Amino acid sequence: MTRQLPQDPIVRELVVQARRMQFSRRNILQGAGIGAGALALAACAPTSAGAPKPAEDISATDKTLTWSNWPAYIDEDDDGNYPTLVRFQDQTGISVEYKVDIDDNNTYYGTIKDQLALGQFTGADTFCLTEWMVARLIRFGYVQDLDAANIPNKKNLAPALLNPDFDPGRAKSLPWQNGFAGLAWNTEEIPAGIKSVDDLWKPALKGKVTVLSEMRDTMGILLLSQGVDISTEDWGTDEYQAAIAVLEENVSSGQIFGIKGNEYMQDFVSGDAIAAIAWSGDITVLNAEAGYEKWKFALPETGGTLWGDTFVVPMGSPRKANAETLMNYYYEPEVAAEVAAWVNYITPVVGAQEVAAEKFPEVADNQLIFPDATTLSNAHIFRTLDSADDQAFNAEFQRVKLGA
Repeated sequence: MTRQLPQDPIVRELVVQARRMQFSRRNILQGAGIGAGALALAACAPTSAGAPKPAEDISATDKTLTWSNWPAYIDEDDDGNYPTLVRFQDQTGISVEYKVDIDDNNTYYGTIKDQLALGQFTGADTFCLTEWMVARLIRFGYVQDLDAANIPNKKNLAPALLNPDFDPGRAKSLPWQNGFAGLAWNTEEIPAGIKSVDDLWKPALKGKVTVLSEMRDTMGILLLSQGVDISTEDWGTDEYQAAIAVLEENVSSGQIFGIKGNEYMQDFVSGDAIAAIAWSGDITVLNAEAGYEKWKFALPETGGTLWGDTFVVPMGSPRKANAETLMNYYYEPEVAAEVAAWVNYITPVVGAQEVAAEKFPEVADNQLIFPDATTLSNAHIFRTLDSADDQAFNAEFQRVKLGA
């Protein structure tokens, strides 16, 4: 039976893109430059000892929780407190240690992969990594099943996000925020703005450009600029090598001075960078701190990427029910709207836009938070990679990154 698309244009567009995502398997190890790196990354795979078992849940007697997340990714007041999180603790009696210690998916994974493989506590009961990394953790058996009975507000999840190919029905994961990667620039240094990826390579910007250490965002935007539809499986080694050549050329020439995670924000503030491949919400945060629109963000003419960061509970966490209570709280539309108004990313919670229209009208029509179908049509989801693609593409990207 053919499933009908939802009527809401935002959700409908997400569904269309999600359906385009195919699980690809290509013999990319034939490429000499890619093959060696893929073998080196084989150590990332789980051991033959078998998948770890979930820790015994002590949430009933231990009302604590440790949550790891990215910088500038939750509402914050002038005193450095997190108002929604403070209210959660007051309402539930669960004390939360909120750790801002994720700067890059691969870097964070590298710090916890040994504990994950052994089913040991990683230092966080829940964390919000990007969905391609979540797909890896699920594939390796590193995360626990979620108890839907503890998350009744899961009903507020946007339908388009309910059945990703790596976790049908969201049995093991729940989205935190979604967002765009695109182009950003200092409006004082580049008053004419930036419209295309090629603008980043202009001689006047030499040594002042940064790109993201998130392979799928930087390479996705480069591939899109070369006419590749990254949402489909109709591309592989040849197209990727052509895009990586552009990246390597601009790293080698000094046009790009850094391939970075969230620390590129400090480069913007210091003036070391004036143009970048960047994340949408970061630019709003920087402008809020500056007190005016010093930086601008836009999707390239050829398209930007659409990504999602997602809650999971690792096997070694002994406080899964506490984590589920946290997830449930942040799926209340009122809470989701408050977070969205501060972080300026796309909330996955249905009903949040209506709340924002009433309480936060200044953001309710912001296309970077509540995008319409037109905006979404220029944003693309990087196709799901099988383990061979994942290892090989990342190996090439890391090789170039080390030379930056």
